[in-house]
Amino acid sequence: MLFRDRRDAGHKLAWALNHYAGRNDVLVLGLPRGGVPVALEVARLLRAPLDVLVVRKLGVPGHEELAMGAIASGGARVMNDALVRQLGVSEASIEHVARVEGEELTRRERAFRGTRPPLDVAGLAVIVVDDGIATGATMRSAVTSLKAAGAANVVAAVPVAAEDAVHLLRAEADEVVCLATPEPFLSVGQWYEEFGQTSDDEVRAALRAATEPVPDED
Repeated sequence: MLFRDRRDAGHKLAWALNHYAGRNDVLVLGLPRGGVPVALEVARLLRAPLDVLVVRKLGVPGHEELAMGAIASGGARVMNDALVRQLGVSEASIEHVARVEGEELTRRERAFRGTRPPLDVAGLAVIVVDDGIATGATMRSAVTSLKAAGAANVVAAVPVAAEDAVHLLRAEADEVVCLATPEPFLSVGQWYEEFGQTSDDEVRAALRAATEPVPDED
């Protein structure tokens, strides 16, 4: 195991992002659900504001655990065109999956962000955090969305990832910070001692906790 839990992973990731500490143009975004508790630790140690960016995987019909793409708040979509061609997924099927996941994305955004104003990332250095990356589809769609929204600098930050996914991300994000790319990489959860599901309530609690003062560390 590389990390005890998401909090431990976030604390370690924050030290690798320490060059962003103390800046007033930095925003930390967690990818719900599992990326938010990691992002909370990053935001606390960098003393930066925390928010969420909702991203939904587009699963292959009949094999939903396999990502053929992803969508993010703001309408960004990233597709694995090679996989789509290999499996012969029709355009109609893609649009059906995108519509269903788009409805869930809207529901989650309301559930997580409530009455918060829409994200405004124009001119900011945005650090997007997840608990790990397997294929990279969700993170890539997040990066695409933020660049389209005018972010000055987009940093993809994760504790652990598959090496191939990091390689793809480096071509799209302005910076990629990843603590480990172990091989073989079977799943994100295998590198955590504790990797339970994060609930909607835990996401909302993390957002509230981010606004509370944190005592200085010795």
